Amino acid sequence: MTVALRPPEEVMRLDRMGCFHQSRLSFMRMLLRRLKAEDWTFDRPLFEIAADGTGRAVYTAHGPDRSYSLVAFAHDLPPEARSDRVIATAWDATFTLFDGVPNAEDLARLGANVPLQEAGRITDRELTLSRANRSVRLFEHVVDALAEGRQPDPARIDAVGYLMRTTAVYGSGKFGAADRARIADRPECSAPFQVEMLTVWLIRAFVLDQVEAMARARAPDRAVALEPGLRRRFGIGNSTGLGMAPFLVHHPVLLDRWITARETALARVLEQAAPPDRIAAFIAARDAAAHNVAAWRTEHPVQAAKLDGLRADMERLVAQPVTGWAALWAWGQTALSLEGQELLVSLLLEPWPELVDGLGATMCAEEDAHFAIDGRMSLDDLRGALCVVHGVEGCDGPARVWFTSADKLEPRLGEPDPALDPHAQPLATRRDAAALLAAIAGREGDVAGFLLDHPEHRHTVRRVQIALRHPYAEIRDDLASTTMLPADMLRAKLSFFGAGRFDPRSDRWVRIEMFRGAPFPHEMADAGPEPWTGLPA
Repeated sequence: MTVALRPPEEVMRLDRMGCFHQSRLSFMRMLLRRLKAEDWTFDRPLFEIAADGTGRAVYTAHGPDRSYSLVAFAHDLPPEARSDRVIATAWDATFTLFDGVPNAEDLARLGANVPLQEAGRITDRELTLSRANRSVRLFEHVVDALAEGRQPDPARIDAVGYLMRTTAVYGSGKFGAADRARIADRPECSAPFQVEMLTVWLIRAFVLDQVEAMARARAPDRAVALEPGLRRRFGIGNSTGLGMAPFLVHHPVLLDRWITARETALARVLEQAAPPDRIAAFIAARDAAAHNVAAWRTEHPVQAAKLDGLRADMERLVAQPVTGWAALWAWGQTALSLEGQELLVSLLLEPWPELVDGLGATMCAEEDAHFAIDGRMSLDDLRGALCVVHGVEGCDGPARVWFTSADKLEPRLGEPDPALDPHAQPLATRRDAAALLAAIAGREGDVAGFLLDHPEHRHTVRRVQIALRHPYAEIRDDLASTTMLPADMLRAKLSFFGAGRFDPRSDRWVRIEMFRGAPFPHEMADAGPEPWTGLPA
């Protein structure tokens, strides 16, 4: 490869990471491509939904070697109990992804526990645990319209985008669910977050079936089903808060794999010529993206300003002649905002499945908890590594403290307080690096000798040595600064999921859409080889 990857000090800044967009390498798209390529089949062995929407259902996906079943429970939730907060104790619907096909005994056990979420007990036969709440006004509008024999208002659908939004999709051993190690060697689970993405995709199918069933029960002689094209305009919403942000810090090797795959894909494309068919594919993706950006709404002032800039970027991009990828990229780096540049990265990958899609196999990594610190490293080399990775000459003003809440054991961010010290998390990586640099100032010798005297710096030494092997492992910003926006960390991670239309509700939580425009399980047999692009059809 002759085109160099962008340097980490450029890519791993939060102002840029907070502008990432979904791409061919997003995990939702990987999932649907696999389901299509392997001819997975789907059925609904149980669907017991009453006129008020309560009940239970099972949706099963059958692959070449195994089956997975979403078990759904729909509840009667009073409006005053509806909340997107993680501290909520009741929801409109609760779910689990079961490893296999549940029998009557399994369903009874799950029915007694899944609706309780954290307060219940699940086993390693369950791979995820999730819950969701209705977007009440749109939900009722759709049921009313269908019961009256007409289609719901497309403008109202597009304004919201979903009938339910999940407030958590837990996996990887949380609350008793199967550990990642139990399924990591399965081909369909090898890419990151595949069981979580399958859970959300099947939840979407359940929600749309639920509203149609409620309409039929309300007016059996008059109700109609959703028109298929209109049906696909519904995604699943999601509310994601601060709890997700530390993931990127706790998984440095995995983060490096994700970014390396994306940067490698970009470099590969920039080496290619631009034949007419590839230019046509790029233009189709570009125009769909422009339509999507025009329909994207947010009330958050920071994201609103970025959106204004992105819309202007799209006008410039649409007007720019496409004669070659490298020339277009060079133009974009000076003509576009960070939002526009990062969207251009995604668009450049779109016409090149043979160069890009295979990189998905490189995006999984089991973090090496037993990474051995190289005690032979000289302190001079350690100083140099700290400056390369963090550039630490100081930090950005007053610090905040990352800590774990006592009630929900969820990450939080607060002002310094001695009472928080026992609950603090080691997430202020740049400040820890600065403290380590100060501690070794003027000292000679090697890392082993230093750590014998100062074991409190072991975690920072370990991180900087990991970053020497994995250059995209560290975010190059002060994660405890009062000016840092945690929503940028959420945006970066969610873009790799495949999320769209990011709508921050504060600097600490964000609403997104998932799978809008994607086919439903019963449509996969007739879907194309790329069942869903995340762009308007």
